Amino acid sequence: MNRKNSGVGVLDKAVAILSTLEAGPHSLAELVAATGIARPTAHRLAVALEFHRLVARDLTGRFVLGPRSGELGAAAGEDRLLAAAAPALAALRDATGESAQLYRRQGDLRICVAVAERLSGLRDSVPVGAALTMHAGSAAQILLAWEESEKIHRGLTNARFTAAQLSADRRRGWAQSVGEREAGVASVSAPVRAPNGKVIAAVSISGPIERLGRQPGRIHAAAVVATAARLTEHLARE
Repeated sequence: MNRKNSGVGVLDKAVAILSTLEAGPHSLAELVAATGIARPTAHRLAVALEFHRLVARDLTGRFVLGPRSGELGAAAGEDRLLAAAAPALAALRDATGESAQLYRRQGDLRICVAVAERLSGLRDSVPVGAALTMHAGSAAQILLAWEESEKIHRGLTNARFTAAQLSADRRRGWAQSVGEREAGVASVSAPVRAPNGKVIAAVSISGPIERLGRQPGRIHAAAVVATAARLTEHLARE
């Protein structure tokens, strides 16, 4: 079957409009010229796509891709991230001997979306679905450190880490915490980035301070950063 013609004419035309807008803003006349779709049909479809937020308008009234396109892309990226996270976290756990987690931010919380538990001995158990504060812990630091300055300033209210710590996290590309979220627990985290460079998740290991010590990053940062980089590369692949 022709990849550009599914046999469902209205859908093919709508996809042609969206594909054209991938290149940037287009006026209605430019859409008609680029797609070959009749002007009344192109207008009707573009307005319908705008209703569903797949298309929007810029300040001059030209058609552009709408926010829904990005939301669908993010959802697809999240599925790909979770599929890759299980083996990556298992490898990180095996390399460090500590429990490994993947966190994503959701408003004022961070949610544990994947885990590879330590197989024996004392664990720092964080189950999938656990909602933890953004005020403490190395993963919270990572999920906040690369935000816009206004969000960072707001996020530091009541936080157990400082702006100076976030600056150090950005400079070295990883964060550590010792007894910050929970007494006796240490952790190391690094950022996972979307193809556009935005930090969308944090890879972490955590365990008792007795094992990880007071400078856990010295021992484990390289492995955590490498795992986060591997997940970032996975998301960047077509």
